[in-house]
Amino acid sequence: LQLVPNLENFQSLLRCIKFWAKRRGVYGNLFGFLGGVHLAILAAFVCQRSLNAGLSILVMSFFDTFASWPWPLPVALQDGVMQIREDLNERRSWMPIRLPCTYEHCQSNITRSTFNRIKGEFVRGQSITRNLLRPDFEWGDLFEPFVYQKTYPRFLKIYLSASEKDDLVDWVGWVKSRFRSLVLKLEDVQGFCDPNPTEYMVAGEIDSEPSVVFYWGLHPSRRARFNVDSVEGFFWKNITNGYQGKVGKMRLTIVQASELPSSNTSKAKDTKARDHQRMPLFVQHHLMPNHFMGYITHEGDHPGS
Repeated sequence: LQLVPNLENFQSLLRCIKFWAKRRGVYGNLFGFLGGVHLAILAAFVCQRSLNAGLSILVMSFFDTFASWPWPLPVALQDGVMQIREDLNERRSWMPIRLPCTYEHCQSNITRSTFNRIKGEFVRGQSITRNLLRPDFEWGDLFEPFVYQKTYPRFLKIYLSASEKDDLVDWVGWVKSRFRSLVLKLEDVQGFCDPNPTEYMVAGEIDSEPSVVFYWGLHPSRRARFNVDSVEGFFWKNITNGYQGKVGKMRLTIVQASELPSSNTSKAKDTKARDHQRMPLFVQHHLMPNHFMGYITHEGDHPGS
């Protein structure tokens, strides 16, 4: 916070970018995407390079900067200016982002698949925000939710259940902390995986137990089925090793896009559900056209958003 030239602009940019990342399915460190700390440093980096810019310009600069960033060159904040020092460990990272006032980098679970997804969204954002200062610019295009069903023909369905709701919370949290190993395994057996962070609350499929389901996109051009039982066995060993709580159930299956729940019937957890109820609010001003102000909240959302 001490390194950014304008705290209010930084906070507004960060909220805007977080909203974009959640809508486009590239938010969540446990899934191999960008976490809150990563986005905060990226937003602060852009603010440092655009000292007197309004929010609209900062949004444009954010996507211009990182759509063309020469990864794995690290992004770093150091005493208000960028400092670069060669680090062989960072060279083995897909998207190194350093912590402020230190040469240590943020812990990251980014893999080849998630790196390509994030980079693709940066490029898409850059293409859209090129016209941001035009009076007919549509902010909704930038925040349009990523449609998984239209992108991937097949999905890996990850079904998790437990006998009690409290046990399910612990079980799902533990399994999510091991998701990176599953992403890497899927990359190994079929080349690509898009781990959709959305949690679907569904009726129990096994003994009517409380359950959560994830649907991960699989490589659209690879029709040959891999041995999902082998992948399930590998992941089961990973998640049961060292778990101290009551072990729940886990099942992996391959499903078609037509089998995914619709957005009207699925119920995502926590902020994922609330984000779909919030619409960005902008004002017209001769100094800052299309200036982002916040969100319009719908009934049932948190006030003061």
